[in-house]
Amino acid sequence: MSCVGVGAGIVCGGMMAESPTSRTLKELRKQGYLADVTEKWIPGANIRRDLFGFIDVLAIKGKEVLGVQATSYANTSARVKKIADHEHVGAVRDAGIRIEIWGWRKVKNRWQARIVDVS
Repeated sequence: MSCVGVGAGIVCGGMMAESPTSRTLKELRKQGYLADVTEKWIPGANIRRDLFGFIDVLAIKGKEVLGVQATSYANTSARVKKIADHEHVGAVRDAGIRIEIWGWRKVKNRWQARIVDVS
């Protein structure tokens, strides 16, 4: 089955599949966070731009601020490197924003996230 990206989701065989970002948003809200998507679509360039270069979702709960890079399980290690090498990661850490990567995969027909704290 072929799949194509459309907006924040993916269409597979005519049906909209949930993206890692939307799964992350749903789970954070379930955990009591106020969360929203921060990545922007750049028309003309046909690319997405993350907040500070690596945050897809920003979430707050109490005094906690959490920035999440949402991805597939297979791309988790690449995202760890991307964030470690990013020019803005120090400023984000200095501001007290916790940084996590949520790598999603399906296990026994249920979605699970591997969460890596790179704060």
